[in-house]
Amino acid sequence: MAALRNLEDGTEYSESAVEPGSSTQAVHGGTQRHKAYHALHTPIVQTATYTFANTQELIDFMQRQTWGEGREREEYGRYGNPTVNAVEKKLAALDHGEDAVIYSSGMNAVTSVLLSILPTGAHVIMTDDCYRRTRQFCMTFLQRFGIETSVVPMGDYEALDNAIIPKKTRFIISESPTNPYLRVADLTRIAELGRKHHVRTLIDSTFATPINQTALDWGIDFVLHSATKYLSGHNDLLAGVIVGSKERIAGLRAARGILGGVSDPQNAFLLDRGIKTLGVRVRHQNQTAQAIAEFLEQHPRIERVWYPGLESHPDHAIANAQMKGFGGVISFEVAGDMDTTIRFIDSLKIPYIAASLGGSESLVEPPAIMSYFDKTREEREAIGIKDTLVRYAVGLEDADDLIRDLDQALARV
Repeated sequence: MAALRNLEDGTEYSESAVEPGSSTQAVHGGTQRHKAYHALHTPIVQTATYTFANTQELIDFMQRQTWGEGREREEYGRYGNPTVNAVEKKLAALDHGEDAVIYSSGMNAVTSVLLSILPTGAHVIMTDDCYRRTRQFCMTFLQRFGIETSVVPMGDYEALDNAIIPKKTRFIISESPTNPYLRVADLTRIAELGRKHHVRTLIDSTFATPINQTALDWGIDFVLHSATKYLSGHNDLLAGVIVGSKERIAGLRAARGILGGVSDPQNAFLLDRGIKTLGVRVRHQNQTAQAIAEFLEQHPRIERVWYPGLESHPDHAIANAQMKGFGGVISFEVAGDMDTTIRFIDSLKIPYIAASLGGSESLVEPPAIMSYFDKTREEREAIGIKDTLVRYAVGLEDADDLIRDLDQALARV
């Protein structure tokens, strides 16, 4: 069930009441109507430190901090900022969480969570097809601290159950949808396994966004977003966010003050501005991606399309049951070899060849070159990355224009 959330007038909505929609939350969630200086937008509080009128005010502040009575103000910029705090409340409301904490990037978010919680000798389980850098952090950096990582096939919940080591496994980590094959995790089954074995669960929901999926509603403990992507929506900032319960987020916020992966107020202001249009952007990208995926699936120069909105996708039924839309990323395999794929990409006129996704501009990349250039062909194929694989991140252009562009590029290969 959805957690309690506030609109800008502070009204609480119980689980039995009619709750505001995701677009309303994106505009108003977590904000206050009577803001500083009566400004419509949350002001940018550009300061590194905060002053106290006298020693008694300082003592009162320290007592409240010590006794956990809430954050009415800040002491130092590494511990919090009013602009950042406002966006955290909005993100918590969007993902149906009690609280959220923003970091300097998506990778800083996931690494900070694991460094904050995992003890030496712990064990982590990941599903394959997760983001490469998250997998790399778990299997190389965490290993230095005596923390083991097991990787299980996406969708094999028996293997996931069997991989759990009692009293040692602390985290189950998955993406949903995944990168690049858009695999969709059965969130209910992952959450049930977590509760059964007393293991915390984390879902990277970057590709889904809170518009298409709210993993906390399915029993997941933590939701991660690379806010650089859809939440920002304009390819102009780096940020990450973790959403969860008040108790769990309080611990992460305290750890962030030590680890230092903070987001600055300028970034937070831009993120807040981007989130306000999240609903209209994502719904447009959902529709465009679905149309492109259906076009590509029928094209003779395409061998396979990976998109959860297609019945041919292995997780279509799961996606249909737990998602409100299937996202703006499509992966597909071009008939031919790497040279054929390169000719196709170079023939496209609208998308830019670039990493990332979720912005206004469509972006395209060959993962074998962009993300896995340092690996041999044999190493890439062993983890499922073919030379003919293309990842296409839909922007805000008209669907007909993007389809015509894809059609003319495929005609050249």
